[in-house]
Amino acid sequence: MSGPLAAAEYTDAVGRFATGVTLVTVRDGRDDIGSTVTAFTSVSDDPPTVLISLLSAGYLAEAVDRAGLFAVSVLAAAQRPLAGRFAAEGRPSARLLLAAVPHHRGPHTGALVPDAAPAALECRVTRRIEAADHTLFLAEVDAATVQADTAPLIRHRGGYLR
Repeated sequence: MSGPLAAAEYTDAVGRFATGVTLVTVRDGRDDIGSTVTAFTSVSDDPPTVLISLLSAGYLAEAVDRAGLFAVSVLAAAQRPLAGRFAAEGRPSARLLLAAVPHHRGPHTGALVPDAAPAALECRVTRRIEAADHTLFLAEVDAATVQADTAPLIRHRGGYLR
């Protein structure tokens, strides 16, 4: 029997699973917060429910927990630079990162949503689950918007495919 699985081996293995790229935003009482998130999935359509996984020690998890509301924008391949800006360490607020990008506030959450996102979901947290160093947020979808049918941004093996 071998020893415990090394983090690098685990990351390499799960990195071979292609996933869509989303932007999770929340209107916090202090500022607008956002981050690129690939740990997103649809859970159910009755009621419409999604799950996001966020680093528990991160400010986004704290803001989502406090607000109880967030928006998830599915990113298009052409929005790769936007994904990079929202993934950068020490990034400024979502409001500043979206200043040069057409966007609006979701009417149900008040969270910022890029206008060119192929789809956007406005979500209300119904349950939080601690899982290792992450917090899983289950949320009902109060509103969904579908924009143009464009190629999605895909993450695979630590990089973007499109």
